[in-house]
Amino acid sequence: MNERMAELYRQAQVPYTAIDPSNNMPYETTCFSANKFAELIVRECSDCIKNGIRGYNIDQTVTKELCIKTINEHFGVEE
Repeated sequence: MNERMAELYRQAQVPYTAIDPSNNMPYETTCFSANKFAELIVRECSDCIKNGIRGYNIDQTVTKELCIKTINEHFGVEE
C-alpha cells in the first residue's frame, strides 16, 4: 500500500464506543469504516482528475486514458 492509501486508511478510522467485557464499562476507541474509506478514495480520485487536467485548454478533449493515467500515477498504481 503506498503512503497516500495508508493515509486514507488512517482517515477512515471513525469513533466507536465499545464495552469492556471485564467490567461492562463503555470506552471510546476507533474502528475502520469501509464506507468512509470508499468515500475518501472517490473524493481523492475526483480531486486528482480536477487538479490533474487544469493545464489543458477548455476546448481540448480530455480522454478516458488521461483520466486513468492521472489517477494511477497519483496512487502509484502500475497498469
